[in-house]
Amino acid sequence: MDTKTQLSESMKDAMKSGDEVRKRTVRMVLAAIKQAEVDKQAPVQDLAIVALIQKEIKNRREAIEEAQKANRLDLINDNEIEIKVLEVFLPKAMPAEELRALVQAAIAETGASVPSDMGKVMKIVMPKVAGRASNDMISATVKEMLTS
Repeated sequence: MDTKTQLSESMKDAMKSGDEVRKRTVRMVLAAIKQAEVDKQAPVQDLAIVALIQKEIKNRREAIEEAQKANRLDLINDNEIEIKVLEVFLPKAMPAEELRALVQAAIAETGASVPSDMGKVMKIVMPKVAGRASNDMISATVKEMLTS
């Protein structure tokens, strides 16, 4: 079952069970997917949907940081719950060791040796990781391995 179908089913279940938080959160993601489809004038692929979900999670983490500055515990709790709802739809996270192995293989393949070669390595690693690790984590790993 693709991610969009999972989201639709989850929203139906949330509506039946009266789970307002899950319904609201999933509805926001489905609206973002629909907007992306309208913008592209084509169906959105599963990888793009995963990227949209990751973006929504990132937005909520940023909202948590702002809520902490304002000492708003209610907003912190709401965003944490929404993050948990969204994380269900992400693929299983890639272990750090597996990411390091992929980066090492990409470095060997490209012959990269200095941090300025980071783009070449990222170009090879990104499609292989496909939403299983955050972009920040990937770039930090590549940078670390190129500088050591």
